Amino acid sequence: MKPPKRIALHLAATASAAARPTTTLSSSACILRHIHTTPATPATVTSMHSSGPPPEPPRPAADSPAERLERRRKQAELLARAQEIRASQRKTPSSSSPTSSSSKNTKTPLARKRFWKDVHVREVDGAWEVHLDARPLRRPDTKDIVRVPLSKPLLAAALAHEWDSLVSAQQATRQHLIPLTSLACRALDIADSDENHHGGGGYGDSIRAGIARTLMRYLDTDSLLCWAPPPPEIERRLHVSTGEEGEGEGESLRDRQRRAAEKIVGFLTSRVWPGVEIEPVLDGESIVPRSQKESTHQIIEGWIMGLSPWELAGLERGVLAGKGLLGAVRLLVEWTEGFVGTGVGSEAEGAAFGVEEAARLASIEVDWQTGKWGEVEDTHDVEKEDLRRQLGSVVLLVSGTGKKH
Repeated sequence: MKPPKRIALHLAATASAAARPTTTLSSSACILRHIHTTPATPATVTSMHSSGPPPEPPRPAADSPAERLERRRKQAELLARAQEIRASQRKTPSSSSPTSSSSKNTKTPLARKRFWKDVHVREVDGAWEVHLDARPLRRPDTKDIVRVPLSKPLLAAALAHEWDSLVSAQQATRQHLIPLTSLACRALDIADSDENHHGGGGYGDSIRAGIARTLMRYLDTDSLLCWAPPPPEIERRLHVSTGEEGEGEGESLRDRQRRAAEKIVGFLTSRVWPGVEIEPVLDGESIVPRSQKESTHQIIEGWIMGLSPWELAGLERGVLAGKGLLGAVRLLVEWTEGFVGTGVGSEAEGAAFGVEEAARLASIEVDWQTGKWGEVEDTHDVEKEDLRRQLGSVVLLVSGTGKKH
């Protein structure tokens, strides 16, 4: 169906008018067109309904140790206050169920109280014993009395202090709260295992043989012998041009590791294992560590098998804490009361090799990285203190009055 003639003419006129140029119009005759046709709506402001002062602006984390300690002290006070509130709520009996409340009140205090008042160190039959009131301290597995040699009075006093610091009998079942007691019991277990295997003519599957096999695995992956790759040529030239080469902040990680390794290895190969050759297990760009010589393995393993039970337990703790055998051996031979080296001691070296030196030796790479990029709060500082705590327990375990300096 065709449209009527009038409508067709009107459409044609409209199209021709739209096609005409508009250049003859003046600028005042131009009509402005908006991009959108939505009317603007003003924002609705809602009044605050909260009560009290506004919150404090955020502050950056504290950098000084004093502010960190103050913040942790306040957190500890809040935690202690919350524990007191919970304890007071548990002590209030309920009137609805007297039987159940009385049973709960009788069981809970017994688990929280400690059954001893005083802790004493007494000499009994040629050894030191730790007594909880009148009860001697016993080992958890065999129930034998923990007996410390008379040459180790500091170890006995430390054991007594450890048990005097406990506030409940339940804490005595947690090994992380009595680490020194666990270490002393480990040494006594090694002594018992040696007595059981002594009559058979060999140690075989004894605890001593198992510890020796475990410790020898750390020799081929010792952290002291794993050196970082050489620094790039540009970085080395920068250190030389600025006068930062050598000891100090500009020293590369590889140079620091090599200097520490040469000092410790030189001491051990001259006074503990004379003539033994110890080489770096990871050097340059290699990623697979190489093993030491077979003769080196035999000499060091034989030396480990000849240690006393107290020395062997201390060496095991030092190796597991520092992830290396050489640093733990250096600490052991410095503080043990036995004779495990030739001319070992502070007189021969000039200065005692203590816990701080052993801790820095075990964390060379961590210290170097944190020196460049900073520490992570509640991570690096906690690991540092825990490492020193474990190495300090080694010193307490192996030292004694029989040590000749």
